[in-house]
Amino acid sequence: MKKFFNWPTIRLVLMFALVLFLYSFTANRNLNRKLQKTEVIFENNDILFVSPETVNKLLIENKSDVKTIAKVEVDLNKLEKSINKNQMIEKSDVYVTIDGTLRAKVKQKTPIARVFDNSGSFYIDYEGSTMPLSELNSARVPLVWGEITDKNKKKLSEILKMIYDDEFLKKNIIGVQILPKDELLMKNRNYNFDILFGKPINVEKKFNNYKAFFQKEVNDSILNKYKKINLKFTQQVVCIK
Repeated sequence: MKKFFNWPTIRLVLMFALVLFLYSFTANRNLNRKLQKTEVIFENNDILFVSPETVNKLLIENKSDVKTIAKVEVDLNKLEKSINKNQMIEKSDVYVTIDGTLRAKVKQKTPIARVFDNSGSFYIDYEGSTMPLSELNSARVPLVWGEITDKNKKKLSEILKMIYDDEFLKKNIIGVQILPKDELLMKNRNYNFDILFGKPINVEKKFNNYKAFFQKEVNDSILNKYKKINLKFTQQVVCIK
Protein backbone atom coordinates (compact mmCIF):
# COMPACT_ATOMS: atom_id res chain seq x y z
CA MET A 1 0.00 0.00 0.00
CA LYS A 2 1.28 3.41 -1.03
CA LYS A 3 2.18 5.74 1.81
CA PHE A 4 0.04 8.91 1.95
CA PHE A 5 2.14 10.68 4.57
CA ASN A 6 5.74 11.29 3.63
CA TRP A 7 8.25 13.80 4.83
CA PRO A 8 7.57 16.52 2.20
CA THR A 9 3.84 16.32 2.94
CA ILE A 10 4.39 16.48 6.70
CA ARG A 11 6.74 19.44 6.30
CA LEU A 12 4.19 21.31 4.17
CA VAL A 13 1.45 20.71 6.75
CA LEU A 14 3.69 21.89 9.58
CA MET A 15 4.68 25.04 7.67
CA PHE A 16 1.01 25.82 6.93
CA ALA A 17 0.09 25.32 10.60
CA LEU A 18 2.97 27.59 11.67
CA VAL A 19 1.83 30.34 9.30
CA LEU A 20 -1.74 30.11 10.65
CA PHE A 21 -0.46 30.26 14.22
CA LEU A 22 1.74 33.29 13.56
CA TYR A 23 -1.05 35.08 11.71
CA SER A 24 -3.54 34.38 14.51
CA PHE A 25 -1.03 35.44 17.16
CA THR A 26 -0.16 38.69 15.34
CA ALA A 27 -3.80 39.55 14.64
CA ASN A 28 -4.80 38.92 18.26
CA ARG A 29 -1.85 40.95 19.52
CA ASN A 30 -2.74 43.80 17.16
CA LEU A 31 -6.37 43.84 18.30
CA ASN A 32 -5.34 44.06 21.94
CA ARG A 33 -3.02 46.99 21.32
CA LYS A 34 -4.17 50.35 22.59
CA LEU A 35 -5.10 53.22 20.32
CA GLN A 36 -2.47 55.94 20.02
CA LYS A 37 -4.48 59.00 19.05
CA THR A 38 -7.60 60.29 17.31
CA GLU A 39 -7.81 62.38 14.17
CA VAL A 40 -10.77 64.26 12.69
CA ILE A 41 -10.69 65.25 9.02
CA PHE A 42 -13.40 67.45 7.49
CA GLU A 43 -14.04 66.92 3.78
CA ASN A 44 -15.64 70.36 3.33
CA ASN A 45 -13.66 72.43 5.81
CA ASP A 46 -13.99 75.96 4.39
CA ILE A 47 -16.40 76.86 7.19
CA LEU A 48 -16.79 74.62 10.24
CA PHE A 49 -20.23 74.33 11.81
CA VAL A 50 -19.16 71.62 14.27
CA SER A 51 -15.83 71.59 16.09
CA PRO A 52 -13.20 68.83 15.86
CA GLU A 53 -13.41 68.60 19.67
CA THR A 54 -17.11 67.70 19.48
CA VAL A 55 -16.44 64.91 16.99
CA ASN A 56 -13.46 63.74 19.01
CA LYS A 57 -15.59 63.30 22.15
CA LEU A 58 -17.97 61.12 20.15
CA LEU A 59 -15.03 59.09 18.85
CA ILE A 60 -13.67 58.20 22.28
CA GLU A 61 -17.19 58.01 23.76
CA ASN A 62 -16.30 60.59 26.42
CA LYS A 63 -13.40 58.53 27.79
CA SER A 64 -10.64 60.71 29.24
CA ASP A 65 -7.74 59.20 27.28
CA VAL A 66 -7.79 57.45 23.91
CA LYS A 67 -4.73 55.41 24.91
CA THR A 68 -6.84 53.45 27.40
CA ILE A 69 -8.95 52.03 24.54
CA ALA A 70 -7.92 48.74 22.90
CA LYS A 71 -8.52 48.27 19.18
CA VAL A 72 -10.71 45.26 19.91
CA GLU A 73 -13.09 47.47 21.91
CA VAL A 74 -13.77 49.84 19.01
CA ASP A 75 -17.16 49.43 17.32
CA LEU A 76 -16.75 51.42 14.10
CA ASN A 77 -20.39 51.18 13.02
CA LYS A 78 -21.57 52.39 16.40
CA LEU A 79 -19.19 55.36 16.28
CA GLU A 80 -20.33 56.33 12.78
CA LYS A 81 -23.97 56.21 13.82
CA SER A 82 -23.20 58.33 16.88
CA ILE A 83 -21.38 60.97 14.81
CA ASN A 84 -24.05 60.98 12.10
CA LYS A 85 -26.71 61.84 14.68
CA ASN A 86 -25.15 65.28 15.02
CA GLN A 87 -27.44 67.70 13.18
CA MET A 88 -24.50 69.44 11.51
CA ILE A 89 -23.11 66.27 9.94
CA GLU A 90 -24.23 64.60 6.72
CA LYS A 91 -22.08 61.45 6.98
CA SER A 92 -18.87 60.08 8.44
CA ASP A 93 -16.35 57.32 7.83
CA VAL A 94 -14.53 55.94 10.90
CA TYR A 95 -11.59 53.53 10.80
CA VAL A 96 -8.39 52.56 12.62
CA THR A 97 -5.05 52.95 10.85
CA ILE A 98 -2.10 50.58 11.12
CA ASP A 99 -0.30 52.93 13.49
CA GLY A 100 -3.25 52.95 15.93
CA THR A 101 -4.94 56.20 14.91
CA LEU A 102 -8.72 56.27 15.30
CA ARG A 103 -9.64 58.47 12.35
CA ALA A 104 -12.97 60.03 11.38
CA LYS A 105 -13.58 61.57 7.96
CA VAL A 106 -16.54 63.88 8.32
CA LYS A 107 -18.74 65.58 5.73
CA GLN A 108 -20.76 68.46 7.12
CA LYS A 109 -24.22 69.35 5.88
CA THR A 110 -24.25 72.14 3.29
CA PRO A 111 -26.55 75.05 4.21
CA ILE A 112 -28.14 76.74 1.18
CA ALA A 113 -30.60 79.13 2.89
CA ARG A 114 -31.42 80.56 6.29
CA VAL A 115 -35.08 80.60 7.33
CA PHE A 116 -36.71 83.07 9.72
CA ASP A 117 -40.14 82.14 11.07
CA ASN A 118 -42.17 82.33 14.28
CA SER A 119 -40.21 79.48 15.84
CA GLY A 120 -36.85 81.15 15.30
CA SER A 121 -34.16 80.66 12.68
CA PHE A 122 -32.54 77.63 11.03
CA TYR A 123 -30.85 76.54 7.81
CA ILE A 124 -32.17 74.48 4.92
CA ASP A 125 -29.39 72.18 3.75
CA TYR A 126 -28.61 70.91 0.24
CA GLU A 127 -30.74 67.80 0.75
CA GLY A 128 -33.76 69.87 1.76
CA SER A 129 -33.53 69.01 5.46
CA THR A 130 -33.45 71.45 8.36
CA MET A 131 -30.13 72.25 10.01
CA PRO A 132 -29.67 74.26 13.22
CA LEU A 133 -27.54 77.38 13.43
CA SER A 134 -23.97 76.89 14.56
CA GLU A 135 -22.25 78.63 17.46
CA LEU A 136 -18.98 78.51 15.51
CA ASN A 137 -19.76 80.16 12.19
CA SER A 138 -22.57 81.54 10.05
CA ALA A 139 -23.16 80.63 6.41
CA ARG A 140 -23.54 83.37 3.80
CA VAL A 141 -26.73 82.15 2.18
CA PRO A 142 -30.02 83.76 1.07
CA LEU A 143 -32.50 84.63 3.80
CA VAL A 144 -35.97 83.09 3.52
CA TRP A 145 -39.11 84.32 5.25
CA GLY A 146 -42.81 83.68 4.89
CA GLU A 147 -44.85 80.54 5.41
CA ILE A 148 -43.06 77.29 4.57
CA THR A 149 -45.55 74.42 4.34
CA ASP A 150 -45.39 70.75 3.46
CA LYS A 151 -46.90 71.74 0.12
CA ASN A 152 -44.28 74.29 -0.93
CA LYS A 153 -41.19 73.02 0.92
CA LYS A 154 -39.96 70.62 -1.78
CA LYS A 155 -40.28 73.11 -4.62
CA LEU A 156 -38.69 75.85 -2.52
CA SER A 157 -35.71 73.59 -1.76
CA GLU A 158 -35.25 72.86 -5.47
CA ILE A 159 -35.18 76.59 -6.27
CA LEU A 160 -32.71 77.27 -3.46
CA LYS A 161 -30.45 74.50 -4.81
CA MET A 162 -30.53 76.09 -8.27
CA ILE A 163 -29.49 79.42 -6.74
CA TYR A 164 -26.70 77.74 -4.77
CA ASP A 165 -25.36 75.83 -7.80
CA ASP A 166 -25.35 78.86 -10.12
CA GLU A 167 -22.43 81.25 -9.53
CA PHE A 168 -24.32 84.28 -10.86
CA LEU A 169 -27.50 83.64 -8.86
CA LYS A 170 -25.51 82.73 -5.76
CA LYS A 171 -23.85 86.15 -5.76
CA ASN A 172 -26.97 88.00 -6.89
CA ILE A 173 -29.93 86.65 -4.87
CA ILE A 174 -29.81 87.40 -1.14
CA GLY A 175 -33.42 86.89 -0.07
CA VAL A 176 -36.58 84.94 -0.90
CA GLN A 177 -39.99 85.85 0.51
CA ILE A 178 -42.88 83.39 0.31
CA LEU A 179 -46.03 85.35 -0.55
CA PRO A 180 -49.66 84.21 -0.39
CA LYS A 181 -50.59 81.52 -2.95
CA ASP A 182 -46.97 80.30 -2.76
CA GLU A 183 -45.67 83.05 -5.03
CA LEU A 184 -42.06 84.14 -4.51
CA LEU A 185 -40.43 87.54 -4.26
CA MET A 186 -36.64 87.76 -4.36
CA LYS A 187 -34.13 90.39 -3.30
CA ASN A 188 -31.00 91.46 -5.18
CA ARG A 189 -27.66 92.05 -3.47
CA ASN A 190 -26.62 95.33 -5.11
CA TYR A 191 -29.89 96.92 -6.24
CA ASN A 192 -33.11 97.92 -4.48
CA PHE A 193 -35.61 96.41 -6.93
CA ASP A 194 -37.82 93.45 -6.03
CA ILE A 195 -37.84 90.39 -8.28
CA LEU A 196 -41.40 89.14 -8.76
CA PHE A 197 -40.75 85.48 -9.45
CA GLY A 198 -44.34 84.28 -9.19
CA LYS A 199 -45.22 80.65 -8.62
CA PRO A 200 -42.40 78.09 -8.58
CA ILE A 201 -43.03 76.94 -12.17
CA ASN A 202 -40.89 77.33 -15.32
CA VAL A 203 -38.07 78.02 -12.87
CA GLU A 204 -35.12 77.49 -15.20
CA LYS A 205 -36.69 79.66 -17.93
CA LYS A 206 -37.36 82.50 -15.47
CA PHE A 207 -33.82 82.43 -14.11
CA ASN A 208 -32.37 82.41 -17.63
CA ASN A 209 -34.55 85.39 -18.52
CA TYR A 210 -33.38 87.23 -15.43
CA LYS A 211 -29.69 86.56 -16.12
CA ALA A 212 -29.99 87.68 -19.74
CA PHE A 213 -31.89 90.83 -18.71
CA PHE A 214 -29.44 91.67 -15.91
CA GLN A 215 -26.33 91.25 -18.03
CA LYS A 216 -27.79 93.48 -20.74
CA GLU A 217 -29.12 96.24 -18.48
CA VAL A 218 -26.17 96.41 -16.08
CA ASN A 219 -24.03 97.81 -18.88
CA ASP A 220 -26.55 100.62 -19.46
CA SER A 221 -26.50 101.70 -15.77
CA ILE A 222 -30.29 101.68 -15.71
CA LEU A 223 -30.91 99.09 -13.01
CA ASN A 224 -31.00 101.67 -10.23
CA LYS A 225 -34.13 103.18 -11.78
CA TYR A 226 -36.25 100.03 -11.45
CA LYS A 227 -38.45 99.20 -8.47
CA LYS A 228 -39.68 95.81 -9.65
CA ILE A 229 -38.54 93.17 -12.13
CA ASN A 230 -41.42 90.86 -13.08
CA LEU A 231 -40.43 87.35 -14.21
CA LYS A 232 -43.93 85.85 -14.15
CA PHE A 233 -44.22 85.97 -17.93
CA THR A 234 -41.77 83.50 -19.42
CA GLN A 235 -41.69 85.22 -22.82
CA GLN A 236 -40.53 88.57 -21.47
CA VAL A 237 -39.19 90.46 -18.48
CA VAL A 238 -41.41 93.34 -17.34
CA CYS A 239 -39.69 96.23 -15.56
CA ILE A 240 -41.48 98.75 -13.35
CA LYS A 241 -39.89 102.11 -12.49
